[in-house]
Amino acid sequence: MICFETHISDLIFEFFQKNQKSLLDLTKVNSIIKEVSGINDFFTNQEQANELLEKIEEQNSIVSEPDRREYGDFQTNQFLAQKVVDYTLSKSNDFEFVLEPTCGKGNFLLAAIKQSKNLKKVVGVEIYQPYVWETKFKILEYFISVKENTKPEIDIIHANAFEFSYEDLAKSTQDLKTLIVGNPPWVTNSELGSIDSKNLPQKSNFKKHSGFEAITGKGNFDIGEYISLIMLRCFDRHNGAFAFLIKNSVVKNLIYDQKQNKFRIGQTENLNIDSKKEFNVSVNACLFLTHLNCEPELTCTAFDFYTKDKLTTFGWYKDKFVYSVQDYDESSIVDGKSTFVWRSGVKHDCSKVMELEQVNGHFKNALGEEINLENNLTYGLLKSSDLKEDKTNSFRKLTIITQKKIGQETKYIKDKYPLTYNYLTSHKEYFDKRKSSIYKDKPSFSIFGIGDYSFAPYKIAISGLYKSTHFTLVSPSNSKPIMLDDTCYFIGFENLKMAEIAHYLVNSELVQKFLKSIIFSDSKRSINKDTLMRIDFARAFESTGYEQASKEIKGLEPEHWEKFSEMIKEEVTEQMTLF
Repeated sequence: MICFETHISDLIFEFFQKNQKSLLDLTKVNSIIKEVSGINDFFTNQEQANELLEKIEEQNSIVSEPDRREYGDFQTNQFLAQKVVDYTLSKSNDFEFVLEPTCGKGNFLLAAIKQSKNLKKVVGVEIYQPYVWETKFKILEYFISVKENTKPEIDIIHANAFEFSYEDLAKSTQDLKTLIVGNPPWVTNSELGSIDSKNLPQKSNFKKHSGFEAITGKGNFDIGEYISLIMLRCFDRHNGAFAFLIKNSVVKNLIYDQKQNKFRIGQTENLNIDSKKEFNVSVNACLFLTHLNCEPELTCTAFDFYTKDKLTTFGWYKDKFVYSVQDYDESSIVDGKSTFVWRSGVKHDCSKVMELEQVNGHFKNALGEEINLENNLTYGLLKSSDLKEDKTNSFRKLTIITQKKIGQETKYIKDKYPLTYNYLTSHKEYFDKRKSSIYKDKPSFSIFGIGDYSFAPYKIAISGLYKSTHFTLVSPSNSKPIMLDDTCYFIGFENLKMAEIAHYLVNSELVQKFLKSIIFSDSKRSINKDTLMRIDFARAFESTGYEQASKEIKGLEPEHWEKFSEMIKEEVTEQMTLF
């Protein structure tokens, strides 16, 4: 039977059939249910009891479930909820109080009730009323089935988790060993706002971002993170545990902010789950388990939820926030400031016109047009997907380079390269459609990410899109430098041997271990300029020797090694002067 927009089992139906008359008396029916299950105020008013009575008499009603996106709803299946509770209890037990601040269909609460025999109090808060009823019915059915003699006080509350007074609840339960468990919404406030959700917290700068950051992206916070922070602020001095299914990015933020927040949590674990299998969503997520009322700890150990294999320990170490404490400890000597400035590649936002292929001695653009151009302004182009090899001097595509530095006038193209000028002019509408403000009031056909460094013949390049920390040595093609697009980062060299030494250093075991120790692979852009600028070439150079390098670099002579040493000193001096 469907009632209150949720299914009622045969067992529950039979229970209320037997107690049909009591439904006419709110106090009486609530008292009967309280005695059977421990649930307080099962019905909050007589109208609710009357509705159930009507449904019993009708025995037929079908109501479709609404769009659950409004609540950021990814319900946890009973099996996973049970495994989460089982694992939590294996680390800490004898819980007296269980709280789930967004209890959904009540699977976590029911699992905790089944496994914890010392429970005195259970509280579930849920904004979606049909789920409130489903949770109540589930718990009632369980106690009808098992006929437990002792039952905890149970409150399943229909309320907005963002408006509920957890502070008062924390005060009233401070002497009870506490388990906070659940699966809060995996969405951001802006995502909920975009669908006009009612399930939104009051606008507040809860992470204390500065004015500009609060206005921009950093003011867009994850709902799961928001609820986690509320729980930790209210309950971190309770004896007990905190176990949430949340996104890995939220755990990373919680541990990062722990340096400032200093919540009384410790023995913290991040147990990675297969969210595609469990929830059919493509996001990195985990069971975040931590113990309350501990000396504040600043690290978290990551495991595989299913195998319990250890993956890494991340967090604050030597005043740095790192992905692997162990790897960082072994490689932190090269954590400093790069003597070379890492650059991003060419940006034009007009690939249909600016990127070409060479076919039968002609150029062909992405529009399918075959065109004749002077060769002077065309250069080989490498994208992130092209940086797979150790070394390369070949390319799939070419690009037109209209400037040698940002803002350079482009009128010269008309006189020197008329074919190129006519081609660009005939496709002017594509350039005019570029939305980025960086092109506003700039010369026609302007590009960005261009400077003297772009024309260095030898480049050490890495993709900014992929997770790999592999570096590729890019050499000229037909004596012409190859360009990189804006998804790549690179440093440039005039001399091949200097480039080969730099290439050897960044791909060395020491530097690779360092990069892997500080890069969180589930970040949107795990490789960026800030990360690369931390590679201290001088220390990496000092950590190896000529004899070792000469085995890897063909034709390396002592004078090359000495020249690189001098170049590092010069680069440092120059950068410090500029700074």
